[in-house]
Amino acid sequence: MAAPAPLALPDVSAAHDTPQPVTAHGCWYPSVDPSGRQVAFICDRGGVPQLWTGPVDGDSVRLLDGDPDPVTEVSWSPDGRWIAYTTAPGGGELTRVLCVRPDGTGRRVLAGAEPGSSAHLGCWRHDGSALAVTVAEPSAGPEPGTVQAAPARAQAGAHVPPHPPGWAVRNGHAVLLGGPPPGTVRRPYAPGPGGPGGRSAGHTPPGDGLSGPDEPAPLTLSAYLVDPEGVAAPVFLASERGAATLRVCDLSQDGRLALLRRGPRARREALVVRLRDLAVTCAVPVADDDPWIGGFAPDGLTVWLRSDHGREFAALYALRLDPQGRRRGLAVAAGHPDRGLELLALDRTGRGALLSWNVRGLSELQIATLDAADADEGGGPDGEPAGNGAEHSRPFPGPPGPGAPSVPGAPAFGAPAVVPLRQGVAVREVPLPHEVVTRIVPTADPDGPVVALSGSQRRPGVWWLPQGTPLRTPWSSRDEDVAPDGRAPVRPVPMRPVARDGLALGGWYYRAPGRSPGEPAPCVIHLHGGPEEQERPVFDPLYHELLGRGLDVFAPDVRGSGGHGRSFTDADLGKGRFAAIDDVADCAAHAVLAGPADPQRLAVMGRSYGGYLVMASLVWHPDLFRTGVAVCGMSDFATFFAGTEPWIARSAAHKYGHPEHDRDLLRALSPMSRVDALRAPVLAVHGEHDTNVPPGESEQFVRAARERGLEAALLLLRQEGHDFQRADNRRLFRRTAAEWIERRLTG
Repeated sequence: MAAPAPLALPDVSAAHDTPQPVTAHGCWYPSVDPSGRQVAFICDRGGVPQLWTGPVDGDSVRLLDGDPDPVTEVSWSPDGRWIAYTTAPGGGELTRVLCVRPDGTGRRVLAGAEPGSSAHLGCWRHDGSALAVTVAEPSAGPEPGTVQAAPARAQAGAHVPPHPPGWAVRNGHAVLLGGPPPGTVRRPYAPGPGGPGGRSAGHTPPGDGLSGPDEPAPLTLSAYLVDPEGVAAPVFLASERGAATLRVCDLSQDGRLALLRRGPRARREALVVRLRDLAVTCAVPVADDDPWIGGFAPDGLTVWLRSDHGREFAALYALRLDPQGRRRGLAVAAGHPDRGLELLALDRTGRGALLSWNVRGLSELQIATLDAADADEGGGPDGEPAGNGAEHSRPFPGPPGPGAPSVPGAPAFGAPAVVPLRQGVAVREVPLPHEVVTRIVPTADPDGPVVALSGSQRRPGVWWLPQGTPLRTPWSSRDEDVAPDGRAPVRPVPMRPVARDGLALGGWYYRAPGRSPGEPAPCVIHLHGGPEEQERPVFDPLYHELLGRGLDVFAPDVRGSGGHGRSFTDADLGKGRFAAIDDVADCAAHAVLAGPADPQRLAVMGRSYGGYLVMASLVWHPDLFRTGVAVCGMSDFATFFAGTEPWIARSAAHKYGHPEHDRDLLRALSPMSRVDALRAPVLAVHGEHDTNVPPGESEQFVRAARERGLEAALLLLRQEGHDFQRADNRRLFRRTAAEWIERRLTG
């Protein structure tokens, strides 16, 4: 990794500074300047997600980076001088961190510029003088699962251990950082015992067999503080060899402590690191999904965390620390038995926060006032008694809490109310104009946050909420411009299938316009990825394309999905994945028995893990579907583990099973093991730069289908990775997939 290096900025012409004609574009991932009146955001109005800025109450937008590499994250510095952001060169999985001044000048790379390296954003220092970044680089060091923290900071000119062969070294004015300085302190980590659903499949011990003797060494994730000006030497914080994730989420205002998030999915942890000696002083299990897990109170003695530690649904926790950063107590500050805390964002003072709750796929937003001095430190049914600081991990208990109440078809509107939840926290409800919150950003005005919203009737957009009044930013697309063809979007209705073993599932049904209520229709069962993702009632251009061709869409949540509680998410672990495959068939049966779907005209489609379920459904239930479309799906777990990114393999082993210890199970679960049962035509779609699920997974399934005399095709999208980012490729994908399904269901 190297210190910031200037990089030429493409010319931003005057035309970009003038609002473009209104088109069907999306705006998301906002970050605000210190005043809260200027927003940096991601927008795809130019055909690819790029970095833009604009005022909350004006339409004078500006394009800051005209490069074609998709932008994935944005963060405006607390002092307002810099905007940091992450891009994915070539649309692939390897990313780099850049920064640019708000006027579009001074663009430079902070991390991830080296060939084969990757980097992502962390938090800013509170004075804006440095940005935390995490960089992945090849290394040969301690066993995977060992976090290193160094007692001294790397200085310019210090001894740098040699990199492994093939690691590109930069020189000139750049400062190269090697591993941690001599005298490191190591803190070993071991996953906790198995939990509900057979979590033993998630145990990945040191020397885990994910990289054999002929495989390249696993990557090391290392976190640094970097000066965007390039004047001060980068500061080493922590590293972990073979890590799945490592992100710096917050720094205490007094500079004593750092809050890090690490670990594979279903084993995430929050680490408190003492910066004077870089010792790990505390570890607490935290929730999956959004990586921004919380932050420090102003005095640095309380950490507010989004965690599902010991709970079915994630809640707001107050973690109390002593002056040395060791744990004094842990308690739930705000939680519900039937909904999870999905997003948590503290304001820059640490005294207020925004809370977004997931209620069966719909969002509820609250503005919270936090009082660390009054935070409950222990006891009670929701919290954990104050302890002696001993580190431990506990399995998530079951069974789930009380059943969720019925969910209305649209969010409720009403006057904000102050609701005291627990000592130290009070919240006000904020009405929302659309169904789903995707990002929350506190501003200098505690009553004027900025949020990113999606919904069934609009494209992603950014809204300003002064005094609880939702105002769409002028540069976000209007609701009436959701679709360029002028067709009104379909509002889905919730559907609650029941699996053959009695487990209640979920999902949303989209009825093609123009059909009578009792008329059976061709139907596409669409399966989301993850597996821990959740189907949400948001406008999807793919669904819009299918519905416009007279095809209904049912998008279910099979077991393993998020948003329904920890036990539901864990229900597909180990041999439970066979039941998840059966869930697909049960959801199709429910769509037929409920009336809308024609049993003779069913198709199945999905992306990523959903693509795996498509292939699995076609070979486990070969006579159910007329055709299938598998997008970026795994067809054989053995080849998937051999070809994916090392950090993805380590995380995936906790979900699917270990490629060595669970070899027989993974072979039995692989669609390629049953491909002789395939009967239906299949279309596979993949991005050429996908290193998450390599394109070979689609290629071998299509090849096997053709060898058995079946109709099969592969669409390989150029300059795309695991997520399709470019407008022309997304359009090609939608039309190709919709035409393929339409011909086989209605032809």
